[in-house]
Amino acid sequence: MVQKAKILLVDDRPENLLALEAILSALDQTLVRASSGEEALKALLTDDFAVILLDVQMPGMDGFETAAHIKRRERTRDIPIIFLTAINHGPHHTFRGYAAGAVDYISKPFDPWVLRAKVSVFVELYMKNCQLREQASLLRLQLEGGRVDEAKESAGLLAELSARLAAVEEQAEALSKQLDESADAAAVATAAHLERKLTGLRRALDALEPGTGGGAG
Repeated sequence: MVQKAKILLVDDRPENLLALEAILSALDQTLVRASSGEEALKALLTDDFAVILLDVQMPGMDGFETAAHIKRRERTRDIPIIFLTAINHGPHHTFRGYAAGAVDYISKPFDPWVLRAKVSVFVELYMKNCQLREQASLLRLQLEGGRVDEAKESAGLLAELSARLAAVEEQAEALSKQLDESADAAAVATAAHLERKLTGLRRALDALEPGTGGGAG
């Protein structure tokens, strides 16, 4: 089941919030209301949002001030903000909106189709980012799981090799004792060479054991 994105609607007028909900309901996402800048900041403390629709003209903390607080927080600074305003004060006012961190600045009355299309773009981007994070997390878990399985498999293989080498070492030791009793110098030299080889193998095997500081070079 795909989790729905949350869209934060910030406006001090209930009728405006109702209008926004009517326009965006077709996107089938979770719409969260906030009737003030303070209420919006409180909602942003606990939930992640795909996009924020923020009214500029609000009593108390206006849209610009609210946006400034949002952009100062590390958790929320990257959430796209679309400013909505009923009053067009010209290019300077619009520039102030973009300077406050808005990705778009829309004057009321706005075209519902245009607003819905713009919001849907940010929702889609948010969902894609969520999917990428989930895939990266799954891949990391798979890699870590693979390392664990590989370590277990390697430990089992090392134990088996160690046991086999121990058996050969016992046989070589018994052979050396038998050869020491004989005077065959060539056989004694061969046994000594075999022991050196076995000693080298044992050291190499011990170096591969976990916690010995050895490993692949």
